[in-house]
Amino acid sequence: MGEDSGEFGESTKINHKMENVEREEEIDPESNPLNEPLLKRNRTLSSNPLALVGEKVSYIESLDYEINENDLFKHDWRSRSRVQVLQYIFLKWLLAFLVGLLTGIIATLINLAVENIAGYKLLAVLKYIHKERYLTGFLYFTGINFVLTFVAAILCVCFAPTAAGPGIPEIKAYLNGVDTPNMFGATTLIVKIIGSIGAVSAGLDLGKEGPLVHIGSCIASLLGQGGPDNYRIKWRWLRYFNNDRDRRDLITCGSSSGVCAAFRAPVGGVLFALEEVATWWRSALLWRTFFSTAVVVVVLRAFIEICHTGKCGLFGEGGLIMFDVSNVTVRYHVMDIVLVVVIGIIGGVLGSLYNHVLHKVLRLYNLINQKGRIHKLLLSLAVALFTSMCEYGLPFLAKCTPCDPSLPESTCPTNGRSGNFKQFNCPPGYYNDLATLLLTTNDDAVRNIFSTNTPQEYQPLSLVIFFVLYCILGLITFGIAVPSGLFLPIILMGSGYGRLLGIYMGPHTNIDQGLFAVLGAASLMAGSMRMTVSLCVIFLELTNNLLLLPITMIVLLIAKTVGDSFNPSIYEIILHLKGLPFMDANPEPWMRNLTVGELVDVKPSVVTLHGVEKVAKIVDVLKNTTHNAFPVMDDGVVPPVVGQANGGTELHGLILRAHLIQALKKKWFLKERRRTEEWEVREKFTWVELAEREGSIEEVAVTSEEMEMFVDLHPLTNTTPFTVLESMSVAKAMILFRQVGLRHLLVVPKYQASGVSPVIGILTRQDLLAHNILTVFPHLAISKGREKRN
Repeated sequence: MGEDSGEFGESTKINHKMENVEREEEIDPESNPLNEPLLKRNRTLSSNPLALVGEKVSYIESLDYEINENDLFKHDWRSRSRVQVLQYIFLKWLLAFLVGLLTGIIATLINLAVENIAGYKLLAVLKYIHKERYLTGFLYFTGINFVLTFVAAILCVCFAPTAAGPGIPEIKAYLNGVDTPNMFGATTLIVKIIGSIGAVSAGLDLGKEGPLVHIGSCIASLLGQGGPDNYRIKWRWLRYFNNDRDRRDLITCGSSSGVCAAFRAPVGGVLFALEEVATWWRSALLWRTFFSTAVVVVVLRAFIEICHTGKCGLFGEGGLIMFDVSNVTVRYHVMDIVLVVVIGIIGGVLGSLYNHVLHKVLRLYNLINQKGRIHKLLLSLAVALFTSMCEYGLPFLAKCTPCDPSLPESTCPTNGRSGNFKQFNCPPGYYNDLATLLLTTNDDAVRNIFSTNTPQEYQPLSLVIFFVLYCILGLITFGIAVPSGLFLPIILMGSGYGRLLGIYMGPHTNIDQGLFAVLGAASLMAGSMRMTVSLCVIFLELTNNLLLLPITMIVLLIAKTVGDSFNPSIYEIILHLKGLPFMDANPEPWMRNLTVGELVDVKPSVVTLHGVEKVAKIVDVLKNTTHNAFPVMDDGVVPPVVGQANGGTELHGLILRAHLIQALKKKWFLKERRRTEEWEVREKFTWVELAEREGSIEEVAVTSEEMEMFVDLHPLTNTTPFTVLESMSVAKAMILFRQVGLRHLLVVPKYQASGVSPVIGILTRQDLLAHNILTVFPHLAISKGREKRN
């Protein structure tokens, strides 16, 4: 992607001297260790940065989403028969079906495991409490949670660091064009599944929604490449998908299937992929993602029907609607709209505050994690112990509440795994409302707090304790070395203050307290994640109440607007902290004051190759540069223009480093400088082989005799690279780069003349990132600040 490798280091002060202008030394805002990215970037325009992928430091490159139209590709495209085209189309739909099928099956197995492990754990604890053996119950509860967290953390720390966290930021980066190594491997998939079961069953304040998105993406990637790297299926049909473009589409299907499996929301899953994850979209991809989510829903429905017969242990209650609130009639007046606006404002403020504090916590956790694996493991176990102590001990602070006489005795109180009125330490006929929310699974906690037509169920003090506790747990749990999701913790926090507001506003509103909890959860998610359309549909599919649509839309729009005025979304913050070079959709305003020619001027000179190049030159270039593409030129070419007899320099195209290495590996050498025939190339190479990106120059052995030979680069060169004039603004170039999905963008001179090279530079992703540009053009930061003040 660039030239210089990223490096770690302490932040330093920046002192830029401008001609004839004296300025005071300005302190870099990243000099505070709680503000700087988790991996410090090198202060050059172009760099090969390191980034955190999961919890693993990895070397980052860009993906080749652009079609490489060289001679081999053109021949392969021309020679495809109608049957092969139909095979390709059929296989795309088949893989979309398999992605949905496998994601649905794995999501069901995760739910089965979590509900049974957590359910039997809670049943045993409640038995000890019923016998007043409180210490034994605490030790059992804490011990089981400790072991489950240890299993999840040790797998992530030792076997698959990329499985830690939600995985959604890395998926966003991949679909944006950033290669995230080992993110979609078989080991990562297995650890993600087992780790999610362990972490969620341990009662940690995290959800399985984010991990399911990652799991769906892993399944899609493995299907597209024919299995794990070391055990790939060499099926002839799969060669069509041996490229980054088709793998990108499959991973998009996988991410939408994961959301659908998590929330049982097929339309919400498609919209989530469209609004939040995918950078590049088209109608054909929309159909396939919708098909994948439809398959997921069918699989979930089938398993739910099976589990209703009692064959799944403690799992089986409920249906496709996770948090059903359809049994209440939604009525609201003008005064209620004012309360809805207030909820939206509170959600926006609290969501941005949560993002800000979580940013600092992740910075602090990174300092701890840098000390080694033991510290990562101890941090995870410490959070698990603290969580267990709070969930078990805090219900003792709540007062016992008498059951409503209108409720049947089988409903209130309850001593089972689930239920709205848990007896806990209370006498017969009484229940503990805080134990109902804390001593249960996270999914059941959401169902309980969303419960409708129960205006007297929860006491304000219990809801305050619940809200404060989950704010703390939500901040300290995300970032430990286990698979974790942000959706459910934010829903729990938002529903806490939403229900509390419903209690206090009960005499002045017609909206049920359970619906206030739903609106509070929606507002905090919009305030933190900044999603609107997909979130609205997900909540409608979650709650099965279409009458909530108008007020849900108002809440989401207000919360997002308020949150945007303070800081970016939580996923954008995580992308920045991890050092992933994500390219935003909207360029900075000051980018219109800068041209691509000015960017090229501060870069090293472009390295070019001849159409027929000496082997020694190719080896030297590959060993002494880190560029991933090189312009290919031909000198002395007579242009087909009347009146021009003098030879000029022709830009033949762009050749990738991977293709140069392939040519060296296959010893495709010529003893004399000449262009090869088309049949010679097809005998040596296939289009499928050129799609592979494995290998490095260090693996190639070239003799001294071979160094004097030549390689014809013409057949391997992409003859249709994207080019821009040097006078184009950086803003316009950035939009082109992102929307087309480029890896390299050639800059050509505005004026053509004898002796002027047809290419003056190459721009990559790193060159177009705002923070890299500002390190070289610091005066633009001043204009940026003025624009904000105005």
